[in-house]
Amino acid sequence: MKQFSGKKPQNFSLTLRTLLTYFGRHRFLLLAVALLVSVSALANLLGNYMIRPVVNFLVDGDWRDLLVGVLITAGIYLSGVLASLGYTRLMVNAAQKVLFDIRRDLFSHLLTLPLRYFDTRQTGDIMSYFTNDIDTISDALNNSFAMVIQSFIQMVGTLLILFLLNWKLTLLVLVCYVVMFAYIRFSARRSQTYYARQQQSLGSLNGYIDEMIRGQKVVQVFHHEEENLRIFRQKNEDLRKAGTGAQSFAAGMVPAVVGLSYVNYAIVAVLGGMMAMNGTLDVGSIASYLVFVRQAAAPINQFTQQSQFLLAAMAGAERVFNAIRQPAETDEGQVVLTALPKADNAPAHWGWTKPDGSTVPLRGDVRFEQVDFGYTSERTILKNVSLYAKPGQKIAFVGSTGAGKTTITNLINRFYDVQGGAVLYDGIDVRDIKKESLRRSLGIVLQDTHLFTGTIADNIRFGNPDATDEQVRAAAKIANADSFIRRLPKGYDTPITADGANLSQGQRQLLAIARAAVADPPVLILDEATSSIDTRTEALIEKGMDRLMEGRTVFVIAHRLSTVRNADAIMVLENGQIVERGPHQELLRQKGIYYHLYHGMLELS
Repeated sequence: MKQFSGKKPQNFSLTLRTLLTYFGRHRFLLLAVALLVSVSALANLLGNYMIRPVVNFLVDGDWRDLLVGVLITAGIYLSGVLASLGYTRLMVNAAQKVLFDIRRDLFSHLLTLPLRYFDTRQTGDIMSYFTNDIDTISDALNNSFAMVIQSFIQMVGTLLILFLLNWKLTLLVLVCYVVMFAYIRFSARRSQTYYARQQQSLGSLNGYIDEMIRGQKVVQVFHHEEENLRIFRQKNEDLRKAGTGAQSFAAGMVPAVVGLSYVNYAIVAVLGGMMAMNGTLDVGSIASYLVFVRQAAAPINQFTQQSQFLLAAMAGAERVFNAIRQPAETDEGQVVLTALPKADNAPAHWGWTKPDGSTVPLRGDVRFEQVDFGYTSERTILKNVSLYAKPGQKIAFVGSTGAGKTTITNLINRFYDVQGGAVLYDGIDVRDIKKESLRRSLGIVLQDTHLFTGTIADNIRFGNPDATDEQVRAAAKIANADSFIRRLPKGYDTPITADGANLSQGQRQLLAIARAAVADPPVLILDEATSSIDTRTEALIEKGMDRLMEGRTVFVIAHRLSTVRNADAIMVLENGQIVERGPHQELLRQKGIYYHLYHGMLELS
């Protein structure tokens, strides 16, 4: 059986310090909690100590002082109850505020991370930050924060009172304390390792489940259920082992502490009784002392029980804070691209501002100059690629899967930066342009459409949040989506859920095209934009697409070569290099790779 290779939290103290900074944002609320917890703990200690005078008054037959003692004891316990009620309510409020801050910071930071971060991680594992990991922090805050303070005060206070009542017997109790804490420390260190493994296994399992549910159709088509179940069982077994290890050590602490406390109580009861019989200890003191000895293990038990929440919380917090500490996407760009006023129904007019304040029109000239790039240092995808797209030209990329077509568009919008050479946008290196304005000037339609929960209009308006209803409808007409939208029960107000599961793949693609149209950008990137549209629908949108492309620089990636015949230039890529380039008819006359690709598709059709 494969052994699970988890790791201990690599920097426990850093995780704790980070968590304390979140506490510091609500320090006054948490100080109020700590104050009320202290009152509750001290009330419990003083109430138990009052057993001594009350018992002595009873033995002496002093009824007046006995009544006063009982009333004082009742008042002490009542104040403890009220303090407990107060800190419980305040702690709920404080915990939710801290969790709110952590979730907000985590989500806002994830939005700043480069695309590479998401390409190298499972979606379910990232989602696990917001669910399982933050849930463990929530459990610790709600159950452990106040309890740890209370347990600490009770442990220290109990030990001090025991010394005041009888220091000789307390030396024996102190030995028992040392043994208890030695065992707790040993178990906690072992549990800490397993809790870290548990959180990692849980994230891996969630990621696998998310991946399989999303691809359930493919799983069933290829009868992959048995293999998926085998992998699930392995990941589930890894989680079981880690969880068993964590809970075994953590759960074993309480019985051990209880057992030691019983032994200690029995020894102290015998010795204390002998001292009372010899007259070296009064009855009230021994009664109070035995209550404290009996309860001495209670705060330790509470602490050991809460340690399970604390260790799980620290493991979850480390994963969350590690994500927050991931370096954000760097942007050294200084040049800002802005949309300029334009005439009605005219293509977007963009420009950029020089250091002297003057505005230069953005024409949409895109050039690659000897570009080298690889997603990893071990494998180069693009090798010495040079190309240009003049303003208003339509450039198409064709080639086999993995040739580097999509990679070129990823470099234009700076999802990744080149490792050699340069990508120029109107003569400006894209690395010198602020990413936000660069990407806003690029309209992109991806092969894999993604729609968001909301209405049809909301999803089209995603390309331009300020678009009016008229602009949304105009963009839909350009993409020839208007006709099918109007046939829907609520038209443009039809709700979309589950990534547009209530629409066909072609309809989702049309909405993605409309979303790019409403952005009205000077440069368009169409990555297999018509891959999910049938030939009839494709013919319907060609005119609208031509109108959308008019006056704009367009990059098209397509396997369906019929969609690129009217391109100004077609780039044929193979193994990360441009092996052929030119217009459709010229490439056919060359009878090279494009010729064979084109006629191969004709034969298949």
